[in-house]
Amino acid sequence: MLGMSSQPNVNLWSSPQHALDYLSRADSIPHRTEGEATLLECLPQHVHRVLDLGSGDGRLLNLVKLARPSASAVALDFSTAMLVRLKGRFSSSKSVQVISHDLQNPLPHFGKFDAIVSSFAIHHLTHERKRILYGEIFSALNPGGVFCNLEHVASATETLHHQFLAALNTKPEDEDPSNKLLDLHQQLLWLREIGFQNADCLWKWRELALMVGTKPLA
Repeated sequence: MLGMSSQPNVNLWSSPQHALDYLSRADSIPHRTEGEATLLECLPQHVHRVLDLGSGDGRLLNLVKLARPSASAVALDFSTAMLVRLKGRFSSSKSVQVISHDLQNPLPHFGKFDAIVSSFAIHHLTHERKRILYGEIFSALNPGGVFCNLEHVASATETLHHQFLAALNTKPEDEDPSNKLLDLHQQLLWLREIGFQNADCLWKWRELALMVGTKPLA
């Protein structure tokens, strides 16, 4: 998930090795559990259906299911390696549907959801596609539904970006060229323009941020 420069034509996540390399270090991302805990606090009390975008190995969705065990879920990912892990994690759960889907393409019509979540996935899309996807997410939510995006965003300066990399023991030359990072402010503006209420950043550590917005009841 690391990187600052935008390379629109690069996406390495179809490579099994790239996905497995990420999973090998996913648990070591500093402060990640703090962001996940805050995300869980933002879920509606009653969640009947939840959609997880870019589910990876199902780490976030597993936490959501623990917090809202009665919820049914749809999990989307397009990486073969991630889908194998995802299906394995939820193989005994009839309430989780795993679907292969690339977020670069329009979201399929799955009906409405009370919560839509994502963790470190949307920043791999071009900025134009990010904006369109946020609109699709708004349309897929029930009134009162919540969108929670634990995301990798751009730093304000190159110095801050390099400090972030250093905190993760990552060299600039080892960054993921699939990343297309965008500043937090612009993404919050988009959410508000689309119609999300109370769209804000509710947790942040350097380039890791939790964006949350609610679809109005009316």
